[in-house]
Amino acid sequence: MPILLLFAALMAASSSLSQAADTKGTFEDMFDIMWSEDHFTTSEDGQIWYLSLDKETGCGFQTKQKYRFGWFSMKLKLVGGDSAGVVTAYYMCTENGAGPERDELDFEFLGNRTGEPYLIQTNVYKNGTGGREMRHMLWFDPTEDFHTYSVLWNNHQIVFFVDKVPVRVFKNNGESNNFFPNEKPMYLFSSIWNADEWATRGGLEKTDWKKAPFVSSYKDFNVDACQWEDPYPACVSTTTNNWWDQYDAWHLSDDQKLDYAWVQRNLVIYDYCKDTERYPTLPGECSLSPWD
Repeated sequence: MPILLLFAALMAASSSLSQAADTKGTFEDMFDIMWSEDHFTTSEDGQIWYLSLDKETGCGFQTKQKYRFGWFSMKLKLVGGDSAGVVTAYYMCTENGAGPERDELDFEFLGNRTGEPYLIQTNVYKNGTGGREMRHMLWFDPTEDFHTYSVLWNNHQIVFFVDKVPVRVFKNNGESNNFFPNEKPMYLFSSIWNADEWATRGGLEKTDWKKAPFVSSYKDFNVDACQWEDPYPACVSTTTNNWWDQYDAWHLSDDQKLDYAWVQRNLVIYDYCKDTERYPTLPGECSLSPWD
């Protein structure tokens, strides 16, 4: 495997307005528990956060603030061992719930039987319409240590990163459209839940509750973004002053393109843009090049 190239130059170029979010603080400063507070614990120093799933319920949290455009990052360590049927979700959404008009950007980590690889599923929703799934393998075991999962979101592209390696690029066409979410601010969420009706081998592998509780771990939340303020924050109309919406962030760097090409050759399991049985006429966004 070639050494994966990072994008330090892009990060070094970063600067932020006063409206950019400050992520220093405790869990309670940044997040609210969505449900089952008794399934949430922390390390003794409060720096690592644990969500657990048992047969009764899972658990989830969300940011107190919502954002429109920026850089969003968290370190996760996924459920180890036999995790078939278990989904750890790390995502952005305009609301708490599966509303019919929601916008959403998803990382979903699909558990598996012991020894089988985790899969990452990403998806993009606009106005309640998704169906834009991609699935990837990973080049490491995500249960052994923490790894960084990030989203870059601006008006030109959405990029999903794993350890700063771009695994998915979702482009805008610069026009009003029905596929690129760019109008509504989003919260950031994470949760663990049972999805054994579909998550592992299409639902053939069911959750083994004898292995419960299933625990996912989180730390080092980082956001550099335009924090929403009603009716309209100043930073949305002046985002070119922030590194995440300057020219270099509108497309992949040369080094990132090398990493992305390697991912495309080796790790993609499913791409809705190549599923002509499901989409005899491919969605319009599939014609946009991630290389531009």
